[in-house]
Amino acid sequence: MSVPMTRPEHDHLKPVSNRHLRRVVAASFAGTVVEWFDFAIYGFMATYIARTFFDSADPVVGLLETFAVFAVAFALRPLGGVVFGRLGDRLGRKRVLVLTVLLMSGSTAAIGLIPGRETLGLWAPVLLATARCLQGFSAGGEYAGATIYTVEHSPNHQRARFSSAMSAATFASFAFAAGLGALLSFTLSDDAMSGWGWRLLFLMSLPMGLVALYIRSRLDESPEFLAMVKASAERAKPSLAEVVSSQWKQMLKLGSFVMLTALSFYIFATYMTTFLSEVVGLAQGPTLLSTLLALTFATLLAPIIGRISDRVGRRRTMLFAAVMLMVTTIPSYVLAESGNFTSALVSQLLIAVGAVTANVVTSVLISEMFSTDVRYTASGLCYNVTYALFGGTAPYLATWLVASTGSNLAPAIYVSVVAVAALVLGAVFIRETAGAPLRRFHDDG
Repeated sequence: MSVPMTRPEHDHLKPVSNRHLRRVVAASFAGTVVEWFDFAIYGFMATYIARTFFDSADPVVGLLETFAVFAVAFALRPLGGVVFGRLGDRLGRKRVLVLTVLLMSGSTAAIGLIPGRETLGLWAPVLLATARCLQGFSAGGEYAGATIYTVEHSPNHQRARFSSAMSAATFASFAFAAGLGALLSFTLSDDAMSGWGWRLLFLMSLPMGLVALYIRSRLDESPEFLAMVKASAERAKPSLAEVVSSQWKQMLKLGSFVMLTALSFYIFATYMTTFLSEVVGLAQGPTLLSTLLALTFATLLAPIIGRISDRVGRRRTMLFAAVMLMVTTIPSYVLAESGNFTSALVSQLLIAVGAVTANVVTSVLISEMFSTDVRYTASGLCYNVTYALFGGTAPYLATWLVASTGSNLAPAIYVSVVAVAALVLGAVFIRETAGAPLRRFHDDG
């Protein structure tokens, strides 16, 4: 028999049972896995995508072109964040989350079906970019919406515990993609991987998306959203301009820390694979196996960090994340240059601690820093703009920095500098939100 998880009496919300909360977390987790699996396989299969869609004798140029298309998808995420955020604040969280997972899985499967440059010529990279744009647009409403949906069901004193499932889902999806990539690399020849093997990973997103769609379609709307709708019968819905004008300070504060979350995530979960295989020269199989183990560690660490954050607060969690990334990233890259499996794994585990901590605290902050009536719009816009600037460009800038400076440590220095900025601009100025009731309207104070 499940025991209701009650909220403060002044919240006047119906208690959420353990059973229902588990269903909510499972539904959000499933969709988030689909979203990030789609982005993960693009990064892990970047070498094969470059060979298939871009005609360049220089492998570095081919990778830069591939990562440029990777970044294009992030340019559409802010637009998706605004569109789906407005829909989510007006129509509800559940309806939007059903739509985003369907669009994401469909556009990803399409990438696995696009013929290469030898068949379509210039149309091949154009269609690739188009599919990536649709991915980015749908992803703009996915992660923020999934975490909001989970947080709005969670008791005040355990919000990070349950929202950390979304962080775990991001790392689990990357681990799943790395595991499948490693399996294919060990079982197929390089010619087979270049010809058709990499496409199998993209086609898998369609059945995964249908499973997530089924799970999400069976859930109810967020109780926080329903309570807000009931209480706002006489209130006018805030326009996008009103949301921005009332929330821009909060968005800047949050964005100042999210930039570190975005950069550290993609440096750890995407670029490190390319760095080990293309720069250090470690074989693809051991590289993906090392990445799989590091990402599995990150997945298991996320819920632990979530519980700790609920106990010590958001500010201390942010400070720890920033300091860890400041002091461990450069040593991690120095260690990775050794070029063997053990050094690769240890280097990834070092970066993982800071990257996971930043990701977990961000997943709950994007709900706690905004009120219910503007939460989806404000958090979606802030989160996706920052991810476009610092996450989507991370693999490209890291590849360019190594090529232009001749220093393999350039990406690590970049992360360390951003960590200092996030420490000063974000972690210091964001007020403590752990345990406080979620605000319902943006003019409540």
